[in-house]
Amino acid sequence: MDKLTRSIFNTLFKPAAFAGLLLVGLSGCGEDENYFAKVNDRGLKEADFNAYLKHKRIQFRNDIQREKVLDQYLEREALADLIENDLMKDDALIGAEINELRKEILISRYFERYLGKQVTDDAVSNFYNSNIERYQEQKIHVAHILIRLARNMDESQRQVQLTTAQEAYSKVQAGMPFDEAASQYSEDKVSAAKGGDLGWLVQGSIHPKFSEQAFKLKQGEISAPIETPFGYHVVKVLDEPKINRKSFESVKGEIRYELRNKARDAERKRILGAIRIEKIASKKTN
Repeated sequence: MDKLTRSIFNTLFKPAAFAGLLLVGLSGCGEDENYFAKVNDRGLKEADFNAYLKHKRIQFRNDIQREKVLDQYLEREALADLIENDLMKDDALIGAEINELRKEILISRYFERYLGKQVTDDAVSNFYNSNIERYQEQKIHVAHILIRLARNMDESQRQVQLTTAQEAYSKVQAGMPFDEAASQYSEDKVSAAKGGDLGWLVQGSIHPKFSEQAFKLKQGEISAPIETPFGYHVVKVLDEPKINRKSFESVKGEIRYELRNKARDAERKRILGAIRIEKIASKKTN
């Protein structure tokens, strides 16, 4: 808040500033039974105050709290009257801001109500059940021996690495335990310490060449060296692939978000298609 605005509000909030501005008459005490209070002779209905309480989600524990909130509500009404009528009645910026706020509230409230009816709990559940394949993933338990490749390696150096990978594969084929070969040959020291075990890998989360070959193998089978940007892999399947389904609870938020976006876009397109917008070029004066 700038100094000028702060000065105005500090002045307005002084009790003397409200002399003659605020007149309060409870229902039955004023001339008009439809009003429960007046501000500068402008009548206010109790329904207006109740709508304000609902908007602010205010609940009272006693009458003292209600009167305090009511006083604040009426003071703000008086302030708004004074500013609108005397200080800023010619300020186009204020009018533009109010209009933008109005549009924002109208559009937001409409879509909240619309989407609340369109994207129900049943709609989310039905989408999950109708698209269950989207929420399934295939996993496989594998181990590997990795002989690394670097980008700056020339062809002769790459050949040396391939020869090492082929040697490890031959040793395993000849009967050397895979975990022993991984410990001896693998340059992936983390998995080598566990006999080459990489754990359960989700299909698509690993390099396509690795994934393609690994998911073709049966339990206990071992692949010849597979080249990826990381190096040469000798892969063993420890457990065959299995399908893991994500629970509805874990994805319902994601589904609701997707359905709401689709419904909002469709409804917005429908509304815009039903209205006419015409730009009229203004005449330029020299």
